[in-house]
Amino acid sequence: MSRFSSGLAGAALAAVLGAAAFASEDIADQYPQSELYSKPVEVIPHVFSAIGATAPPTYENAGHNNNLSFVVTPGGVVVVNGGASARLAAALHEEIKAVTDLPVKLVINENGQGHAFLGNSYWADLGVDILAHEDAIHETEENGHFILEGMKGYNRDRAEGTRAVSANLSFSDTYAYELGGVTFEILHLGPAHGPGDTQVWIPQWDIMIAGDIAFHERMPPIFGDTCTSCWIETWESKLEPMAPTYVIPGHGHPTNMAQVRRYTHDYLVDLREKIGAHIDAGGDLSGAYYVDQSNWEMLDTFEELATKNAGRVFEEMEWE
Repeated sequence: MSRFSSGLAGAALAAVLGAAAFASEDIADQYPQSELYSKPVEVIPHVFSAIGATAPPTYENAGHNNNLSFVVTPGGVVVVNGGASARLAAALHEEIKAVTDLPVKLVINENGQGHAFLGNSYWADLGVDILAHEDAIHETEENGHFILEGMKGYNRDRAEGTRAVSANLSFSDTYAYELGGVTFEILHLGPAHGPGDTQVWIPQWDIMIAGDIAFHERMPPIFGDTCTSCWIETWESKLEPMAPTYVIPGHGHPTNMAQVRRYTHDYLVDLREKIGAHIDAGGDLSGAYYVDQSNWEMLDTFEELATKNAGRVFEEMEWE
């Protein structure tokens, strides 16, 4: 029989209201007795998330630098993100078993990045169905071995038992799933952060497990294949009109739309405006790295990502 916690956890409530203190990559592991960086909190009744470090993946955080969420229903559990390793997935499963005796019925990968799918091997060995967007599956099949080797590089012994396993279920635009009277709308709203970005919408509870279309408290990384204009378009035309009350972003504490809009959409718009002005003034790539991003220096990973992001946006916008 499942055991549901009552009400919002205090820390999660503060985060949802936008009052949580900023995470920092200088903060030590918050849950040293577990492979997880932090213990899951109940964001709203029956929806839990283990909030990852707002930092690059390291041995110290075991690659848990994204949010690993799960939803407990009377019919079983839905997990969002396989995790960065089999050991990390097992640690999350231990936390699930502390909340409910019900089985995990479905795992959803939010994209084709390692911290979303490398834990799939643990869940697949248990016979759990795994769902991902077709583009994310293509990414894992094409680059899974390379991504796995990269994880082994920083995770060393913590990579033990991990294999690159793709999802066994796929979808293109939407995937409807019902479990225990709870309806999950699994969505690919459009191009955003990376291939196969996936959002999990639970309309009856007004919560969006947004994946990497939305960032909070840390700077979004812009990849070589990221289309920032597409990301902004997907945000404005598809995500924003849904207006969820609660948002669990891909990275950073659960919060609301205003907060993730500020640190995702508004950052992308601002950076594109700065790079656009630089191009109009005849600026080149070397100068693009130094456009003013001081409005965002409070974000974790600013030092690692700001100049890289500027260069990639220049290369994108140069040919627009």
